[in-house]
Amino acid sequence: MKIVYADAFKDQTEEIEHILSDFSEKGKVLSSGRNTIKTFVLNGREVNVKSFRIPNLINKIVYRFFRKSKAERSFSYAEYLLSREVGTPFPVAYAEECKWLTFGRSYYICDHLEYDFTFRDIEKFKNAAQQEAVLRAFTRFTYDLHEKNIEFLDHSPGNTLIQVDGDGFQFFLVDLNRMNFKRLDFKQRMKNFSRLTPNKGMIKIMANEYSQLTAWNENEVFETMWGLTQEFQEKFFRKKRLKKKLKFWKK
Repeated sequence: MKIVYADAFKDQTEEIEHILSDFSEKGKVLSSGRNTIKTFVLNGREVNVKSFRIPNLINKIVYRFFRKSKAERSFSYAEYLLSREVGTPFPVAYAEECKWLTFGRSYYICDHLEYDFTFRDIEKFKNAAQQEAVLRAFTRFTYDLHEKNIEFLDHSPGNTLIQVDGDGFQFFLVDLNRMNFKRLDFKQRMKNFSRLTPNKGMIKIMANEYSQLTAWNENEVFETMWGLTQEFQEKFFRKKRLKKKLKFWKK
């Protein structure tokens, strides 16, 4: 197994190797499905270990020879985000199981981060003023990403962890393996909000804040952001209906 360690953890290689070898039998499960995330204790600090599922036959070859694995991308993107002062759990290491011609399972290890809520929870807030404050702060955070030429392709409701910090908020990105680093045009910036929520009122608040940050026309910002959100929602539910039909015909 190939293991790459962050500089701060190069003196803990043996302990990290033990965690990886014990992954299937030990650890506390945080989530399971396509990928599995567990927590472990590494010399007194809690860490998350994400095990990516074994790729299909084509991707076994692609990840072996032509493309960086999801684990490696998560690790290197985390280091880059921190270098640009963007919040994300501190990376510890990544590991890859490779055979001569194919790629197997891969793992990404990072600090376990305690948080108060995610973007998904904002819609449930009963206090309208608090909801608006979080949405405006989140919009400023996203604007900062865009100004730093960071396009977080999985900018979706569960992938930003939020901590309450006095009267403000701190934001931390997770699930990092899909990112672009480039100058973003108007439409690309607006599209980056499209996966977050179908709630029109929340979109209006974010559009208002973004227009103030850029001096762009508020109506144009809202109409573009809302139109791309509706487009995403239509594609999402169309795919969901198709999956149901395929399951039905397989029976």
